[in-house]
Amino acid sequence: MADPDPLLVEHPADDIVVLRLNRPQVRNALSLPLRQRLAEETLRYGADTKTRVIVITGDDKAFAAGADIAEMAKAGPIEVMARNVQQYYRPIMECPKPVIAAVEGFALGGGFELALCADFIVAGETAKLGLPEVKLGILAGGGGTQKLVRLVGKQRALMLLMTGRFLSAAEAFAMGAVADVAPAGQALARALDIAREIAAMPPISVQQIKEIVNAGVNAPLETALMLERKAFQLQFATQDQKEGMAAFIEKRKPIYEGK
Repeated sequence: MADPDPLLVEHPADDIVVLRLNRPQVRNALSLPLRQRLAEETLRYGADTKTRVIVITGDDKAFAAGADIAEMAKAGPIEVMARNVQQYYRPIMECPKPVIAAVEGFALGGGFELALCADFIVAGETAKLGLPEVKLGILAGGGGTQKLVRLVGKQRALMLLMTGRFLSAAEAFAMGAVADVAPAGQALARALDIAREIAAMPPISVQQIKEIVNAGVNAPLETALMLERKAFQLQFATQDQKEGMAAFIEKRKPIYEGK
């Protein structure tokens, strides 16, 4: 019997796509085929004009409990270099559409790194997040050392990376690593509520917001302000800007078409 598809694609709305990790027998451990499928589908829906928001999730027990250790255990450095797991995260980080990670249960190691590739994380209140690779004689290699420090600061990041300590959803929220905490079992529902809010906004504006925030966060302030200024000016060339302001004046709901 063929192995089940490691990634399920769901369409809760015409303009929202859910990419669901589907290896429950190993807590959605990130095998190479799963990483490849996730990258492929993110590229596909990132380029799809109908799709406005992508949500990545797992199941109630685990978002993703990390890399597939059995797959990694005997690998040598050349094989690890050739595998280059960061290449599979790049389509998520560079996706022009908003990407939300809805996390329940464990998001550890590569699973937490995957969630950190999203624009923001919505976690169920019983979720556990962390980068425990140091306990296995390695370190986070999928971007975790760099992404975490940018979210929580150097001291907290070093403490978490050097101890491999797990964070509760509340702790991650307090540190700024998680954007929102939902009741247990409700992370996906909360993420979809947010996705619907975003999908109702003008998609060109949303994409520009994502682009300038990501480009500007590590740029000098004057450069970042210039990026914002140019993006703001360009909005006045869109039909959605005309529609949004006309709807406001006419006291009606706008209809944004991404033009």
